[in-house]
Parts: sequence; C-alpha cells; structure tokens
Amino acid sequence: MKTHSILVLGGTGLLGLPTTTQLVDDGFEVRLLARNPERARRMVPSTVEIVPGDVADPAAVARAMEGCDSVHISVGGQVDQVSAEHVAAGAADAGVNHITYLSGATVADGNAWFPMVEQKLRAEEALAACGPPVTVLCPTWPMEQLPRFVRNGGATIFGEQPTPLHWFAAADLARMVSVAHRTAGAAGGRLYVHGPEAMTMREALERYCRAEHPGVEPTVVPIDAARHLAAAGKDPALGFMVEMMAYFDRAGEGGDSTEADRILGAPTITLDAWLEGRRASLPDQS
Repeated sequence: MKTHSILVLGGTGLLGLPTTTQLVDDGFEVRLLARNPERARRMVPSTVEIVPGDVADPAAVARAMEGCDSVHISVGGQVDQVSAEHVAAGAADAGVNHITYLSGATVADGNAWFPMVEQKLRAEEALAACGPPVTVLCPTWPMEQLPRFVRNGGATIFGEQPTPLHWFAAADLARMVSVAHRTAGAAGGRLYVHGPEAMTMREALERYCRAEHPGVEPTVVPIDAARHLAAAGKDPALGFMVEMMAYFDRAGEGGDSTEADRILGAPTITLDAWLEGRRASLPDQS
C-alpha cells in the first residue's frame, strides 16, 4: 500500500509543529516547505522531508506540492491568503487530491470588516474553486496562546472579553487534521473545532497563572487605554495585538462543533490536563 504523502505549510508554527509530528506518528510521509531549513530540521522528526522555499513564492509552493497526495495549510499572518492562493493555483496540476486549511471560528461574512477575517475568507474562496476537495477547519482559541499573555511579570488582557471560549489544545487539533486526511467524510466540509470546556479569557488565564505563575493576577486594560499606550509608545506590535483583542471582544466565538466532533472525534484535552502535560515535560528539578 502506498504511503500517503502530505505537504504541510506552516509546519513549524504554534499549531503546525504538533500537526507535523502527529502526521509522522500516524504513518504519513510528511514534507515541509521552510524558509530556514536548518532551523526546521532541528524542530521536526528526522523522517520529515524539508524543501527550502517561501510560502509567498508560487514557484516554491508548486515545487513542494509535486508528488504529494494532499496539503495542509497552517500559515496565518500576512502570508495566509497568498499561501492558500498559491496552493489553489497549482494543486490540480500537482495531482493533489485533498487540502485542509486552518481558518478560524469567527471567520464569517459578517466579520469581514476585520482584515484578518477578510484575508481568510478570500483564501477559502480561492481553495474552494481550485478543484480538489477542501476541508476548512475553524478552531477557536488554542491553550498554547495563554503563555503569550504573560510578560515582564504581569498578565494582561485587553478589553473585557466576556464570551466563554471553548479553548482547545494543539494536540487535539493535530489529531483532527490527521483524521481528516484519512476520512473520506471530512472532504469538502467546514468544521468548527471547540475544546471540551468553555471559560472566559480571564478565567483561563487565571488558571494558567495559578499553575505556572503563582501570585500573578490578570489585569484587564480597557481597549481605548491600550490603544493610547500603543500610540504613545510607538509600538506597532502592541497596536496590532490591541486591535486583535478589540476584534475578539466584539466577535466572541462562532460556529457549532457538532459535525467536526462526529467526523473527526471531539477534542478531549481539558485545560487542567494540558497544564499537567506542560508540568510533566519540564526537566526534573529535584
């Protein structure tokens, strides 16, 4: 039986790296397109084939797809849309027969006023028209984002963020991606990924801080005040994060995970289990 080969774009990222590892563990022949092959080689399993190149380069994406049965796109950021468009342009000629694309739970026409959502909608449109069936995975917030809210001894949330979110673990998403590439019923669907329990951003961050940063209590900074801080400090990175949080403060959480749970198997990793896994992975300090 021929081994299923898959190209992963964004395969060393926050969500892409666990997916790369899961696919290898599940017997896939995995290929990555990497701008920094040496760095990628240090991060991924030794059996992964690494092709030098940039997802923003259509020729590099086309070369990387050659001989692959399927493609998984987990890019995000400014090159999210263009990477999907490059896959769409060359997938049929390369013989690709299935594509999975990581979108988002709030990605919908009603939220297209936000640039990130507009880009993902255009990416989805390009992929839908390319020929091979596409599975669009729409996850909510990953637990792996929680450490990024703690900086310089403090934990900060911008905006009230009142909506309970079904936080998921990257390992659960990785398993679902792998199942999607082994399950005919997943092809052509738009599937929402919600974790097993819902909690607000503050509740999740409080639990994370109790486990890893005892004594640190999250502080809520109003959006307008955060915008002022970013402008006064001429800090574009902070400004971008503030606008992201302003968007989620308004958009909340979207989608119904029933279909994804049925086809791919529901996520099972709770926040406490995820925290325990992190503790277990730390070097023994005794």
